[in-house]
Amino acid sequence: MNDHRVKSWIDLQELLFGGTWQPAILRFRSHFVYRGAPDVGHGLETSLQTGGFEAHERHLLTSFRKYALRNAVHGDSVWNWLSLAKHHGLPTRLLDWSYSPLVAMHFATHDVRHFDEDGAIWMVDFLKTNTSLPPLLRQVLVEEQNIFTTEMLTSVATTLEQFDTLSTRLRGRTSKQAEPAPRALPSSAAGRAGSRQDFVLFFEPPSLDERIVNQFALFSLPSSPTLRLEDLLRRHEAAYRRVIIPAALKWEVRDKLDQANITERVLFPGLDGLSQWLKRYFTTRK
Repeated sequence: MNDHRVKSWIDLQELLFGGTWQPAILRFRSHFVYRGAPDVGHGLETSLQTGGFEAHERHLLTSFRKYALRNAVHGDSVWNWLSLAKHHGLPTRLLDWSYSPLVAMHFATHDVRHFDEDGAIWMVDFLKTNTSLPPLLRQVLVEEQNIFTTEMLTSVATTLEQFDTLSTRLRGRTSKQAEPAPRALPSSAAGRAGSRQDFVLFFEPPSLDERIVNQFALFSLPSSPTLRLEDLLRRHEAAYRRVIIPAALKWEVRDKLDQANITERVLFPGLDGLSQWLKRYFTTRK
């Protein structure tokens, strides 16, 4: 496990914001995406996996599209529908991430019920995970940018079934057919059987509402509903870090985030977010 246990607020900032200087452009630009967890024991399982819904993924999304209002999402892209479904709590293979280290800090410290437990922030270098993508997906990135959009995904696959075949095609190419590619991330247990070469990509959902925008949100999309992202990352330590926030440091981190206005009031606009923020803000520390 590529863990880094911080000792102070300053230590936390240096780890999360470190390594972002890009001399070629003379700017600070991070290649990491971030995900906060209030309990260090929380892994990177998707809601499909924690609920045992992997075999029902297609039926869940089909039913969601059938019963939702047709104007609930712009266009009829499966990736827009999947983003909307995830946003409203449907079990999916997607996981929430943010470009913002501060947003990840919020989700690692928002729940006072876990303040006696260490928290964690996962950091994934998307440039490194992109090297394991199938050639077709990497070509789309070369032509566009480093993170996918739903439009870019649609240009490659219009259904989940089509998307899932990309890992099989990557595995099945012959040496004459395959273009030279960087070393891929090692596959998961399912991939080691020899039929798949697993991967994960990151994409930005459409701006469905202020919540998506304010959280600076994006999603991880694995090459199959059963792929466990944590297993994939652990076999390629250069692609990620896990920053451990000790329980004893959580109140300080939380209070400083509140002072910086990184709160539910901002990240979950509306009366529900306001109520969550006030409830936590006025909680008495024991």
